[in-house]
Amino acid sequence: MIDQLTEAANNIRGRGVVHPEIAIILGTGLGKKFVSEIQNPLVLGYETIPNFPVSTVESHSGELIYGEIHGKKILAMRGRAHYYEGYSMQQVTLPVRVMKLLGVKYLLISNAAGNLNRDWKNGELMVLDDHINLQTDNPLRGKNLDVLGPRFPDMSQPYARMLNSQLLEIAEQKSIKLHKGVYACVVGPNLETRAEYRFLQRIGADAVGMSTVPEVIVANHMGMPCCAISVLTDDCDPDNLKPASLPEIITIAEKAEPALAALLIELIKRI
Repeated sequence: MIDQLTEAANNIRGRGVVHPEIAIILGTGLGKKFVSEIQNPLVLGYETIPNFPVSTVESHSGELIYGEIHGKKILAMRGRAHYYEGYSMQQVTLPVRVMKLLGVKYLLISNAAGNLNRDWKNGELMVLDDHINLQTDNPLRGKNLDVLGPRFPDMSQPYARMLNSQLLEIAEQKSIKLHKGVYACVVGPNLETRAEYRFLQRIGADAVGMSTVPEVIVANHMGMPCCAISVLTDDCDPDNLKPASLPEIITIAEKAEPALAALLIELIKRI
């Protein structure tokens, strides 16, 4: 694995990416507004980077964008790979490890998620305070590479308090509704049944999705503070469940993106 990480990092560095400070992962239907704010962008297709997983999902562009926001050097992943696409957990999380090797200090993550909280509405945002990992594999499974992190990393605070506090403060100042809740991560790619939604509600989840947690585990393993925001894109009320479609999910995510971008851009300014 170390050889694959080093090869990818050297390739990216050799193409002009120097000392990035902050990395951002932009999820389903997200990215247009945020990317438009990046100054002097350098765009690298995932397929041109050795060992990088290339997303097979239509709504994930597959571009690594290097540039500046508020004078900070950033790396934005426009799209991600998922475990359900057939990649291993190590492949899914390889980009996060590579960004750490490039010098990234903070990881900011976004995703589209199903809304399990009946008091919340679609199109609203949720900052992840914690998560429940229901995926069947773990990116840390196998022999531990001590050079990357400890065998048993602590997960008592997977989402950095400092970053979450800043996001909640920014949201209040900008009059953006930002909930705080628990994200359940499942394998996918199918959406859940009514019984599964009831189960997720009963175990304490406010939102459900198919990404983010593997990246967060790896970020914590490598000592990289991170935060994550979900756009609540479809209503997961098991008593009034209606079929959800990807175009509808993308439409809701796109409508919510200006608020999400405002939060991330101001957070970049502050850290």
